[in-house]
Amino acid sequence: MESSSSLTPGAKESYCPLTTSKSYQPTIFVHTMNNPNKQASFHKLFFFLVLQFIKPKIPEFGMSSLVQSTESYSSIRTSALVSPSGFHAEQSHGTDGKFVSSKDETWPFLLRFPVSSFGMCLGVNSQAILWKTLAIVPSMKFLHVSLTVNFILWCISLVLTSTVFLIYILKIIYHFEAVRKEYHHPIRINFFFAPWLACLFLALGVPPSITENLHAALWYALMAPILCLELKIYGQWIYGGRCRLSKGANPTSHLSVVGNFIGALLGASMGLKEGAIFFFAVGLAHYSVLFITLFQRLPTNDPLPKELHPVFFLFVVPPSVACIAWAKIQGHFDYVSRVSYFIALFLYVCLAVRIKLFRGYRFSLAWWAYTFPLTGAPIATIWYSNEVENVLTRTLSVALSSISTFALTAVFVSTLIHGFVLHDLFPNDIPIGRTDHMKRSKSSKKLSQLKSLMFSL
Repeated sequence: MESSSSLTPGAKESYCPLTTSKSYQPTIFVHTMNNPNKQASFHKLFFFLVLQFIKPKIPEFGMSSLVQSTESYSSIRTSALVSPSGFHAEQSHGTDGKFVSSKDETWPFLLRFPVSSFGMCLGVNSQAILWKTLAIVPSMKFLHVSLTVNFILWCISLVLTSTVFLIYILKIIYHFEAVRKEYHHPIRINFFFAPWLACLFLALGVPPSITENLHAALWYALMAPILCLELKIYGQWIYGGRCRLSKGANPTSHLSVVGNFIGALLGASMGLKEGAIFFFAVGLAHYSVLFITLFQRLPTNDPLPKELHPVFFLFVVPPSVACIAWAKIQGHFDYVSRVSYFIALFLYVCLAVRIKLFRGYRFSLAWWAYTFPLTGAPIATIWYSNEVENVLTRTLSVALSSISTFALTAVFVSTLIHGFVLHDLFPNDIPIGRTDHMKRSKSSKKLSQLKSLMFSL
């Protein structure tokens, strides 16, 4: 401790009860407290009181060094929250009350369960629709496909969707902060459409033995959350901001568009023509914008990680579903439906010849992005073959359906192996941790600037 002769002019020695040590306070503050008749600026007194609560220890030097000490304190606090590798290493609460503070340790299961897990539901549920289509479309009668296959797949889909829903609801309850980070993630936010898309698929693939006429209230209940999500996403596309389309556009953005076409298809199947046309129009408008943006590959676009390259197949989904939806609205597979189908078929072939999209990457949940598009294309082809019935269209329908079934089987078996044998299907969710690190760094910087402004007044 320095002697009183080293005190800065205008400062006075006092005792700080928060630090149990001596500290030096500018005379303007002490003068205000000891001499109430002589008033000082209220805002300086307010800042002094705030300082006592946000600073665990007041540095023992003059006011000129107080700002630098505050900034150093903020930087030290920030570095303590982040591991040297740059990922979020703050202690996370597990379901058992324990803490996980290192990426080398295995996080609790709920923290490792991403919203992209609903991609499994999309793949299996769409497969149930495929086998229902093979069984009921007249042009495919020569295959003699039984509706029993559709019933079995639909039951599996129902169990899988219910299980994933339950697990993610538990994650919302116990780890809401992690869910919030996923919601603000530029890629993960698109998967928040997946739960409702999976439910739409369940409604479309329901076996005739269970019901042939679904109540219209189901359509309104499923489309309401999709509409709310679209108002947020499309609103950001319009007025910009952190998630503007020119910066955050990626193939997973198709999930925010395809829900309109699936909803239009289900609505038209229920006889809701106006609602079906409304969502078809909304989907068509925003799909056009998204399609052009993705093809331009603007320099402002964030690069897509190599592990997520399978999601490029989502390019096939919107035109595949749109052609069937419009055919349901119109009552037949007209020229608009054919144009949409041919776009989907071309994109399918264009992606299929890109061998690098299939190899060189470790298996992950992202591989389920293959199954959903590879199922949408054969369903559209089957309905097209029902309008243009010949050997070529039938052969194409069978070939694409076989590829879809094989792909789903391969991915499903791989998922079981990695999930129950290798136990590496759900690794630590590092991207969300990095997002948290970036947010904390910005928050600490803003807090430091705010404190500096306080002391400069």
